[in-house]
Amino acid sequence: MCMASAHAKRITMAVVVIRIGLTGGIAAGKSTVSARLRELGAVLVDYDLLARQVVEPGSIGLQRIVECFGSDALTDRGELNRAWMAEHVFSGADAERKRKMLDGIEHPLIYELAVQLEHEAVEVDCQAVVVHDIPLLAEVIDSIPFEFDHIVTVEAPEQVRVSRMMSTRGMSESQAWNRVNHQSSVEQRLAIADEIIDSTQSLEQMFEHIDMLMKQWRTEAR
Repeated sequence: MCMASAHAKRITMAVVVIRIGLTGGIAAGKSTVSARLRELGAVLVDYDLLARQVVEPGSIGLQRIVECFGSDALTDRGELNRAWMAEHVFSGADAERKRKMLDGIEHPLIYELAVQLEHEAVEVDCQAVVVHDIPLLAEVIDSIPFEFDHIVTVEAPEQVRVSRMMSTRGMSESQAWNRVNHQSSVEQRLAIADEIIDSTQSLEQMFEHIDMLMKQWRTEAR
């Protein structure tokens, strides 16, 4: 049975003074923003990193993926076959159902790790600014077990993002558009955000905006 019911339990939340949700379209420049926030002292909870951790060899996450998708989901080395998974959850007539199956396995495990990181951060600094870097925040906003004081989205035009994926990630144009089209739209991200960072502006301008936001959040934390 392809469910993560054992982990779909109520999660004990950390008390965080300021919790920020950071999102943005693929290849929009979110990693640049998150790196700057970390330089400024924010605690970064990187959901891409957590997503890799919950499917490491020997993990319950990887075991459940194999139960749902079969042994083709593994490489010869016993690791998650990311290329095979991407082909099945981002393309094809049944892609949406398969993507929901995968999310149902991974998301509860990711949230549990995120809570642990929050607890650790608050124990060190009771005025911590905790930034949850969540690429798919708009898709999970109604189910994620966190409430955010602010949500920031990093944006760039779709064609710019497609060009970036082709030049820096070696994707074909159709592969890049597939990734864009299987994420939330810019309208959906803007609907949940109270701050927008335009990554087509100069790096200096971006950093000025980020620095201003971090100063504001530090003030709120006090």
